[in-house]
Amino acid sequence: MAVKIRLARRGRKKLAIYDVIVADARAPRDGRFIEKLGTYNPNTNPATININEDKAFDWIMKGAQPTDTARAILSYKGVMLRKHLQVGVAKGAISQDEADKRLSKWLEEKRKQIQAGTDRLSKEAAETANKLQAAETKVKEARTEALLKKQQELAEAALAAAKQTEVAIAEAEGSETSTEEPVVEKTTEEAATTDSPSEGEAEAMVKETQDVEATEAEVKEETAAEAKPEEPLSEAEAKVQADVAAEEVSAEAGKETAATEEPEAASVSDEAPEATEVAKEEPAAEAKQEEPVTEAEADVAAEETTGKAPEKPETKETEPKTSDEPKEKDGTEEEKK
Repeated sequence: MAVKIRLARRGRKKLAIYDVIVADARAPRDGRFIEKLGTYNPNTNPATININEDKAFDWIMKGAQPTDTARAILSYKGVMLRKHLQVGVAKGAISQDEADKRLSKWLEEKRKQIQAGTDRLSKEAAETANKLQAAETKVKEARTEALLKKQQELAEAALAAAKQTEVAIAEAEGSETSTEEPVVEKTTEEAATTDSPSEGEAEAMVKETQDVEATEAEVKEETAAEAKPEEPLSEAEAKVQADVAAEEVSAEAGKETAATEEPEAASVSDEAPEATEVAKEEPAAEAKQEEPVTEAEADVAAEETTGKAPEKPETKETEPKTSDEPKEKDGTEEEKK
């Protein structure tokens, strides 16, 4: 039977590894085999080859035919060169020692080539990694520079805004000081001229302060009176308020007559009627709710307001009616009948 050295696939999809086997030529690829020589993994760079060289050489010398891929693997490992040298030794062309020297020399050179290839590949991988890292660092530096520029621009803008605000505040303070300076100069001049005020001025200042304090006290009393809740008035209080209102009316009338002679009192008399009208309206509204006033109480109130006794109304004597009229009526009735 024909025996071949070939590869049997195993492993998963897209990551296949192979076994180097000795099998019958009629057996399927992944079927029955005679012996396993080693493994071949093409997924690494360089490819990983683990093979038993002595067994492979033995099967080659027995006449096993390798496939193309298997032949390349065996020649990579020096098995095919070893067969070639052994055939020369068998023919007597060279001695066994010479064949072993040539094989060892070739294997050493092959090992150096493989090592140089692996070093070159590792160097290239390192260079590509360095290039990628350099590109990443450049991108990072560009980003950091852009961020720094942006931060600097923002800081400059903030400083400019702060300077503008400071300038605006300084201008505002300068305008305020410029408006206040003349007053200060005037006050200093007045203080220089009038270091010791006269007695009349001191008295006037004291009077002004007293007037201000009095007005403040009146305002406080008025506000306190307005804040107090109004209590229902009794009959006696209503009478007293009515009397007071009548007195105020008479006093205002006298003031109006005096206002024609004294124009300065006109403004005061204009304000007084409003208060009197309010005072009139309040007792009038309260008087409506009270009981009717008798004639005697009205006379007393009139005496208090005017200071004069009320005049009694003149009573006319009515003549008694005579009894002639009914008689006349009776006569007429009799005539009608």
